[in-house]
Amino acid sequence: MTGWKIGYRTVKTSVGAALSIFIAQLLSLEFYVSAGIITILCISVTKKESLRDSWERFAACLIGIVFAALLFEGLGYHFVSIAILFLLFIPTAVALGVRRGVVTSAVIILHLYTFENISTSIIVNEMLLIVIGIGIALIMNMYMPSRENDLIWKQVYLEDCFREIWREFAAYLKDGDVNWDGKEIAEAASIIEEAKGMALNNIENHFLRNDDYFYHYFKMREKQFDVIKRILPFISSLDRTVIQGKKMALFLQELSEGVSPGNTAEYFLKQLHALKEEIQEMELPKTREEFEVRSSLFYILNELESYLLVKKRFKPDSTRTRSVSGKRLNRDRKKRQAR
Repeated sequence: MTGWKIGYRTVKTSVGAALSIFIAQLLSLEFYVSAGIITILCISVTKKESLRDSWERFAACLIGIVFAALLFEGLGYHFVSIAILFLLFIPTAVALGVRRGVVTSAVIILHLYTFENISTSIIVNEMLLIVIGIGIALIMNMYMPSRENDLIWKQVYLEDCFREIWREFAAYLKDGDVNWDGKEIAEAASIIEEAKGMALNNIENHFLRNDDYFYHYFKMREKQFDVIKRILPFISSLDRTVIQGKKMALFLQELSEGVSPGNTAEYFLKQLHALKEEIQEMELPKTREEFEVRSSLFYILNELESYLLVKKRFKPDSTRTRSVSGKRLNRDRKKRQAR
C-alpha cells in the first residue's frame, strides 16, 4: 500500500477552492461553487504553467460565452444547440491555442444553458466566477517550494554513482574479475531522468531569471553517462594481464577521484593525451588477440576524450559547487561519526 500523505499542491487546491467558493458566495453569485471548480482546474505544477493555463482558460471562457450567446439565442435552449455549440467551439478553441480552457468554459456554457437567458447581469455573474476562480488559483500558485536543495542532493548522489563506476572499471582492469553488481549504472540512469524533470520544473518556477544551471548540468551528465555505457562492454573485454590495461586502470582510478561539480577536464585531458601517446609508441601488436586489445584500448581512450570534452564545455556555478561540496562533506562526517 502506498504511503498516505498530503502534499503542498493538495493543500493549495483545498484552500484555494474553499476561498473561491467563500468569496463567490459572499458576493451572492449564482452557481458560486463553480468558482471552486475553476480554481481546482487552474492549480498547476509550476508558476509559468499556471500563467499559461490561466490565460488559456480565461480566453476560452470568453470565446465560449460568445458562442453560447450566438447559438442559444439563435437556435434556442435545447440539447441540439448544445451539440452544435460544442462541435463548433472545441475545434475553435484548439485552433486558437486555448485547448486547456475547454473544460472550464464548458462549465460557463452550461450555466448559460441552465439560465435559459443571456443578459448583462448573467454575463457579469459568469465573469466574476471566472475572475475569482482563476485569480485565487494564481495567488495559490505563487507559492512553489524550492527544489534546489533536492537537486543538489541529486547531484551529490549522481556524482557518487559516477565515482563508483569509474572505480569499478579501474578495479577490473587492474585485478580482473571483481564482485560488482553494476547497481550504480541503474541508479545513475534513474537519477538523471528524475533530476531533469525536476530541473525543468525549477526553470518554470522563475519569472525574472532563467535558472537553467541544473538542467544543463544533468544534460551534461546524461551525455557522459552515454559514454560510460558505450565503454562498459569494451572494458569487460580486456584481459587483466595487458600492461596497457593496467595503465588505463591508474588513469580511471584518478578520474574517479576527480568527479565533482567543478571543471577538472583540462587536467585529465592532458593526462589522457599523454597516455594515448605512450600506448601509440609501444611495439605494434603481433597477434590478432593483441590487435583486438589495442583496438579496444584506443576506442576507450577516444570515448574518454569525448567524456572529458563534454565536461570541459560545461560552465560550473561556483555557488552550487560549494553547496554540493558542503553537503558531501557533511554527509561523510555524519557517516564517520556513526561508525
